[in-house]
Amino acid sequence: MVKNSSLLNKIIKGMTDVVAGVAVFGVLVVVLLQVASRLLGVPVSWTEEATRYLFVWMIFLGLAAGFRTVETARVVVFLAMLPRAVQRLSVPIYVTTSVIFFVLTGWTGYQLVKQQFMMNETAATLIVPMWVIGIIMPLSSVLAVLAIFESLRTRRDLIEISDSAQGMPEITLAETVLPKPEKQP
Repeated sequence: MVKNSSLLNKIIKGMTDVVAGVAVFGVLVVVLLQVASRLLGVPVSWTEEATRYLFVWMIFLGLAAGFRTVETARVVVFLAMLPRAVQRLSVPIYVTTSVIFFVLTGWTGYQLVKQQFMMNETAATLIVPMWVIGIIMPLSSVLAVLAIFESLRTRRDLIEISDSAQGMPEITLAETVLPKPEKQP
């Protein structure tokens, strides 16, 4: 159940979904240009690099968008087998580990951008400073942390272990790895 969208949710959605959508459209256009130019015998040199950098932007923004909508991969089978007291810690563990990951990613991205800016590094075939491309790493980290807290407020039911996951049948290693014996007549 999604509660009313807040201003923060709208900003995060605009920054993640809209800009990632523009990056997807950019990848499509640049790849079509690349294919068409090669078919015409006049390949454009910058298309491969532009595709790569647009793809990087798309991935990092998609990562933040996934945390906003709680569509990230989670393994709840193991948690569902634990006692209910431990299961109650799943949300704090989810939030803490995710925030730590994005703080580290943001810090690393900030250091990278700072280095690219100080070195005045530019892309090989594009006339674009590399810090413009690298800025997505700390930017998406900030957006992802904000998205985690926004999803905690609006979609907590999707983060918590549902009651249906608690009633999952117990599966043993033998059932998943070993073949079933054939029945004898």
